[in-house]
Amino acid sequence: QVQLVESGGGLVQPGGSLRLSCAASGSFFSVNAMGWYRQAPGKQRELVASITSHHIINYADSVKGRFTISRDNAKNTVYLQMNSLKPDDTAVYYCTASIWTDEMNDYWGQGTQVTVSL
Repeated sequence: QVQLVESGGGLVQPGGSLRLSCAASGSFFSVNAMGWYRQAPGKQRELVASITSHHIINYADSVKGRFTISRDNAKNTVYLQMNSLKPDDTAVYYCTASIWTDEMNDYWGQGTQVTVSL
């Protein structure tokens, strides 16, 4: 069974930083694209950033220049370094990955809360 396990959320003041991690575990052949989405109260889930297995990266306009996505293919782990955090970044952050088992499927983590507040 494939699982994505996230860590690193929490409470931070505006202007602060947090680093999220998400590791894929279980039995699979390979991990393709990985990424982070977020969902704020009363809003739709939105893409924050994504990264392919060849490190091609895409960011939402709202986080460009502040967030950095990276991955360690040997550890099947994706990271999201979040700097200059704003109250508007407050949301539940979800990790996602496209993973080959006997077929390609998209998997989601359980979500981690990020709160930016004084």
